[in-house]
Amino acid sequence: MDEATTRQRIVDALREGPATPRDLSKRLGVPTSVVYDHARHVAKSLENDDEQLLVAPPTCTDCGFSRFDDPLAAPSRCPECKCERLTEPELVVESA
Repeated sequence: MDEATTRQRIVDALREGPATPRDLSKRLGVPTSVVYDHARHVAKSLENDDEQLLVAPPTCTDCGFSRFDDPLAAPSRCPECKCERLTEPELVVESA
């Protein structure tokens, strides 16, 4: 029986390679909002380890805007052009 916590399963999945919160949600069987919540904690818990959580921020598919204040958020639209077609952030755990 797998005794790993959801947070540990997220870290293990991100060590294997980049993934979006939606990808992780499907893979681990948890809501996307839960992945976002755990990702914030993962980033903090890895600060003292030899690893770090890297985040490629969401990007607007129309104008290319990617300077969101919080890359671990799920914005609903672009602050520049108001487009609602945004990519999801992409997460990965890498050695520091």
